Amino acid sequence: MQFQQLQYFVAVAETRHFTRAAERVHVSQPSLSQQIKALEKELGAELFSRARGNIALTDAGEALLPLARRILADTDTARHEVQELVQLRRGRVRLGATPSLCTGLLPDVLRAFHDRHPGIRLLIEEGGSHDLVRQLARGALDLALVVLPLPAASPALTTVELLREDLVVVSGSGTPTPGGPVRIADLREQPLVMFRHGYDLRELTVAACRAEGFEPSFTVEGGEMDAVLGFVRAGLGMAVVPRMVADRTAGDLRVTPLAPPGLRRTIALAHRSDVAPPRAARELQRMLLDTRTPT
Repeated sequence: MQFQQLQYFVAVAETRHFTRAAERVHVSQPSLSQQIKALEKELGAELFSRARGNIALTDAGEALLPLARRILADTDTARHEVQELVQLRRGRVRLGATPSLCTGLLPDVLRAFHDRHPGIRLLIEEGGSHDLVRQLARGALDLALVVLPLPAASPALTTVELLREDLVVVSGSGTPTPGGPVRIADLREQPLVMFRHGYDLRELTVAACRAEGFEPSFTVEGGEMDAVLGFVRAGLGMAVVPRMVADRTAGDLRVTPLAPPGLRRTIALAHRSDVAPPRAARELQRMLLDTRTPT
């Protein structure tokens, strides 16, 4: 099994078309088809169903696709690792983070990293922890900032706790709020602006409300961090957000703490256990860990 054959296989699987796949990998269509047939012969199974000109993955092809993507991603990572210079004058770091951390924690750290290593490209992927864990597992990210605990079925990842952060309630100037800290039970009668599914803050908030015996009421749901804050400013309801985000971006919003015991989230820096991050990623990892403060 050759690297080139896996590259051609993934191209066909993603385009579902031999000619377009050949154009994508810059080879002739007959050459690509020949390599796919050679791969199928070696594996002893057809990878594509070609009935009536429709290209679809067979069961064998479905099984091979995630493994092939991971092999290609790992090979690409190895190539970039070798190409990096000793002084980190070139290279890249692929970092995943939740949108709230992109707003709160990362700007200062990334600015400091860029000032030290201007030749390193920073590729940032925003998403919920579950999505970021999957991207780490398939080699699409070098590092990710995720919320602990990880899902029970998570792949083998190495995690280092970075910070623990309180959650607070933000509301618009025209939204009535309790005079002091907000209890979770107080949210029973309050309309909430809620993040999209897969957002860690959504899961934390909903779980806390259910622990108090009620389902939260949403006026608007499905937004990212900036959209949620905008909806709150418009008076559509309250939102539960990290203290770091409230301190940096709340502006004219009212910020109210949650009554004890409150809600907290634990942020960790994660990478795959079976693959060491590239050198540039290790440097960014060190800078991120330097931001840790005693909890």
